[in-house]
Amino acid sequence: MPELPEMENYRRLLNQKIAGKTISQVQINREKSVNLNPTLFINSVTNQKVMTVNRRGKHLLFHLENGQVLLLHLMLGGWMYFGKEDDKPERTIQVRLSFGKHHVYFIGLRLGYLHLYNEQDVKKELSSLGPEPLEPQFTLQDFLKLLSDRRGKIKTKLLDQEFIAGIGNCYSDEICYHAGIKTKRSIEDIGEPERNQLYQSMKHVLLDALKHGGYMENPFFQGDNLTGGYNNLCLVYDREGENCNRCGGTIIKEMISSRKTYFCPNCQK
Repeated sequence: MPELPEMENYRRLLNQKIAGKTISQVQINREKSVNLNPTLFINSVTNQKVMTVNRRGKHLLFHLENGQVLLLHLMLGGWMYFGKEDDKPERTIQVRLSFGKHHVYFIGLRLGYLHLYNEQDVKKELSSLGPEPLEPQFTLQDFLKLLSDRRGKIKTKLLDQEFIAGIGNCYSDEICYHAGIKTKRSIEDIGEPERNQLYQSMKHVLLDALKHGGYMENPFFQGDNLTGGYNNLCLVYDREGENCNRCGGTIIKEMISSRKTYFCPNCQK
């Protein structure tokens, strides 16, 4: 599932490609991917200029000229592609937004969605999300305060979008590995020095992943050499049975809260 680095990468690329441009046509191939009657959705979005694309957690917000907002959550298996009809992926397209001869294709939205809201309603939809971990105002003291009264496994808490927005299965494992903390450690057993390191590791891993285009492999446009660049840089995620780059031990996979979890049992304490 796309997480903060993947969605921030998409946000930056979308602003380069479509910000300031007008949606000339809307095609809906799966009605469940939108929240309105398809005809009403199409009429509300067509001929609207995309003013900017913002991100909140794992969501993208397409702000339209009429004050409406397209709220996107790709969920598991969802991705996007920008291009012309002759270079689009040979995959099922759930929704297509057209900008003349170029289109944004929304692919794999079996669980994900593209919903249309006004500004007030979209704020309500996102009101439960926790702080953005890469915002400068989210300080170490803020992080320590959030952890102060929490219980349970650190992996589970990092996945909680009401705790911190944007971290999912991949980066929770990578953050814990970078910090040298086992993913199934209980929060109450993690001391302040390790909590400090966890905060620093969170910033480092997310920024590094964003720098390399996130871990999702599918390019966003023809000739895109950035998107997915972090996939081969993951140090534990999806590396079961491989050697740990830090200590040479063997990376293992376990299930925590029904999630696949990867870690090194030797150097994550």
